[in-house]
Amino acid sequence: MQLKKLLFLLLFSFSVMGFAQAPELTPLSKISIITCGPGSELYSTFGHSAIHIEDSNLGINAIYNYGTFDFTTPNFYMKFARGKLDYTLARQSFPYFLKEYDYENRWVESQTLQLTLPERQDLFNFLETNYLPENRDYKYDFFYNNCATKIWDILKEVYGDKLVFDENYLKELHTHRQLIRQKVRINSWSGFGIDLALGSIIDDSASPKEHMFLPEYVMQQLSVAQINRKPLVSEAKLLLEAKPNDNGSGFMASPELWLILILIVILVLTYFDFKNNTRRRWLDFILFFSTGLIGLLIIFLWFFTDHSATAGNLNILWAFPPNLIIAFVVAQKKGPNWIAKYAIFLGVLILVSAILWMFGVQLFSPLILAIWAALIARYLFLFWSYHKPKIA
Repeated sequence: MQLKKLLFLLLFSFSVMGFAQAPELTPLSKISIITCGPGSELYSTFGHSAIHIEDSNLGINAIYNYGTFDFTTPNFYMKFARGKLDYTLARQSFPYFLKEYDYENRWVESQTLQLTLPERQDLFNFLETNYLPENRDYKYDFFYNNCATKIWDILKEVYGDKLVFDENYLKELHTHRQLIRQKVRINSWSGFGIDLALGSIIDDSASPKEHMFLPEYVMQQLSVAQINRKPLVSEAKLLLEAKPNDNGSGFMASPELWLILILIVILVLTYFDFKNNTRRRWLDFILFFSTGLIGLLIIFLWFFTDHSATAGNLNILWAFPPNLIIAFVVAQKKGPNWIAKYAIFLGVLILVSAILWMFGVQLFSPLILAIWAALIARYLFLFWSYHKPKIA
């Protein structure tokens, strides 16, 4: 028996090296979907999904993981920024995979699929073929083609109409932005950055299937889905439980605190400018240049990348790209008089942003209110200052 196991293990190892033909699974085999809880890093905040294939008779205990990418890829950061980075199917030892998540203090749950031996073999063959070097890379999309969405898509491709999706597995539907906020705190730099970078396109209501870009919704769907008119999942088991980890509120490092401080500083400086009939041109330069720079980044993400979620970003109204050039105009001691009207125009754009927010066209980060208040105060002062005969 040991010799037989060794022989099959060698055949299995050869398949990793590029052979599409997978070994024949035995009746002792089982296939599970693995769902992992969130981690502390941004890339792990949303959790993870993978496929576990085990056959004790053959010595197989492998995880198929669609959530990996290669840091050595040429022009890695540019490809990542432009949404052109390929993700890769990786295969690794399941015990090693589990140790990683234990070290990161993340919960891991397994759902064993109720499949016949031929059905298990079909899925195994698919994964082995997909693992070939010419097949393993795929075009990643955060909402529509990631490690979690791959799970259902693969099961559907392998089993077709035998697999039935339960449309009613959710009590309530959410928008894509609301789903992100379930995992990323609004009062965090990552949450603030996400709300700045992603556009109005993610404020639409996600369909039941579109919720499954998050691994926990994949787990929920699998628990109610059917195959061959029977429950798809035969057993669910908690493999790792996360230990309580209280990192504190971290308010001192939160964007809310620092944005409020920036607001107070700008209001105080603007008050003294008004009182003393002066104008701090360096402050106007910083505000115009920074908002213009953010606007330029929004244009880049919207029009020059393949990211599907950055389209229609109405942050471009208050982070107005022409400000990048106007910054050098307001830095002059006395610029052209039209700057006063331009400042009022910028204030109106902020009010338009607020109205669009009110009607749900795009949800902005609540933290943006501090920035808007600071900008409106300075724009009103700028309008006033250009109507004064003496400005130092």
